[in-house]
Amino acid sequence: MEKTTYHDTFFDQLFIRLFAHKMSNAVGERSRQSGYDGFVELSQKIMRGRNSQQQQQLVAVVLQSLVPAPVLWGIRTFFSPTQLVCELNAWFATQLFEWLVGPCEVQSVEIKTATGQTRHQKSNVHIKKCRYLEQSGCVGMCINMCKLPTQQFFTEKFGIPLTMTPNFEDLSCDMVFGQVPPPLETEDAYRQPCLQECTVLNEALACPKVRT
Repeated sequence: MEKTTYHDTFFDQLFIRLFAHKMSNAVGERSRQSGYDGFVELSQKIMRGRNSQQQQQLVAVVLQSLVPAPVLWGIRTFFSPTQLVCELNAWFATQLFEWLVGPCEVQSVEIKTATGQTRHQKSNVHIKKCRYLEQSGCVGMCINMCKLPTQQFFTEKFGIPLTMTPNFEDLSCDMVFGQVPPPLETEDAYRQPCLQECTVLNEALACPKVRT
């Protein structure tokens, strides 16, 4: 499958350099490549020699370094995950993270609240074809370096529940703000085999990098 070609804007490149710099500091290594390729290479360096939990913890450190602690406290304290807050987060995500995941759009979704009620709100960010997953070609990187730490960051640090559901067939993904993430073991992603592009292809079993 031919990979998508991206033309990063000046601001896209700034975000890529910022994230790469934070990742480089966290892992204590530098990338030999520049731009998005270097960003993905740093992700691979984080995975090397670390189990899944250690990978997630290191990414959590990177994410927290991007947002000052007082800001996280203020949002968590004064903003409950109302419909408006979830919808605003979804909109901001489409504006801030397209450089990371590729084209995305806000869609309506049905949410089950903590009281057991359901409501419809426009808080689903549908990523049409995830740039990070396509570039890495790795289920483990998707789960350990993106899905789980991002869910935890928004749910625990911002106080805004987030569930991410990647589709490993068409490389799309849905980020639903306001939906409490289920245990990974109950999701299809936990049983997802390696992708064809994976360098440690294991067709018969679930991706080994998710369960280490």
